[in-house]
Amino acid sequence: MHIAVLTEKRYVGDGAHSGKPPAYVANVLLEDRLVVEALTDEGCHVIRVAWCDKEVEWNRVDSALFRTTWDYFDRWSEFSLWLTRTAQSTTLFNSPEILFWNLDKHYLRDLASLNTRVVPTEFADCGDVRSLLSIAQSRGWNEVVVKPAIAGAAKDTFRIHVNTGAMFPASAMGYEALWTSLVERQDMLVQPFLPDVVNSGELSLVWIDGLVTHAVSKHAKTGDFRVQDDHGGAVRIHHIQPDEWSFATQAMKACQAHCQQLGWPEPLYARVDMVRDLEGAWAISELEMVEPELWFRHHPPAAHALAKALTRRMNQR
Repeated sequence: MHIAVLTEKRYVGDGAHSGKPPAYVANVLLEDRLVVEALTDEGCHVIRVAWCDKEVEWNRVDSALFRTTWDYFDRWSEFSLWLTRTAQSTTLFNSPEILFWNLDKHYLRDLASLNTRVVPTEFADCGDVRSLLSIAQSRGWNEVVVKPAIAGAAKDTFRIHVNTGAMFPASAMGYEALWTSLVERQDMLVQPFLPDVVNSGELSLVWIDGLVTHAVSKHAKTGDFRVQDDHGGAVRIHHIQPDEWSFATQAMKACQAHCQQLGWPEPLYARVDMVRDLEGAWAISELEMVEPELWFRHHPPAAHALAKALTRRMNQR
């Protein structure tokens, strides 16, 4: 069985020219190496390649596993065309249907319709003429976080206090001008700022083929609200509590039901990001099923669980 573990061109080889700190690149390479080794242990012939590598003959690759394709939102047109074309000859994990659904954060609306508690969200489609103040006031929010519907690593993400005008990261323009510039070129989300993200962090539970394998908590650096390591965030191993396991599992059951209803294959893996909302209840902030960091380095058996699940599915085909 020929398997491709997908990365992006910045992280091909040793990633020396990625422009990222050496420790960051080392973690990327370690995560991918653990998956490659686990698949090799299952008897697979494994290559690690950039998704955009034009030398790869995809019709000779049985399956491709998305791992560190973190440039897709900067190359969306090219990526979506590649995805559609490659899916005609190669089995992708997760499936193209799930990928296209999950790449756009409008999926939160679908989860909410399935009685899954998500962070309250107001969607503003590209060209929306509403002011940010009017959106916030209509929901009773004084402080909000705005982010693109298709993006990652907190790109174009801002924390804004609509009464005082305070904004982080800082911008040379006022928040309404910034908001207009953002929504003129892309769909945007507006959510209430949740203090618990700063106070306690965000939990990420890793789910592989029906089972929660491990978890981490993510914490922003002092003075920031973004928990991503791209912005100085830190990760800690987290011991899962029963209520956390139950909430994440129920969220994935809702996701599975959605896929089944639409005739899609079930997801192979997911990362359930959850936070305490303004009422103190668990809520989904993200349900990542495209290329989530899964922190195998903190729990290597999960890489083997993923490899076994992938090969089992391929053999069943």
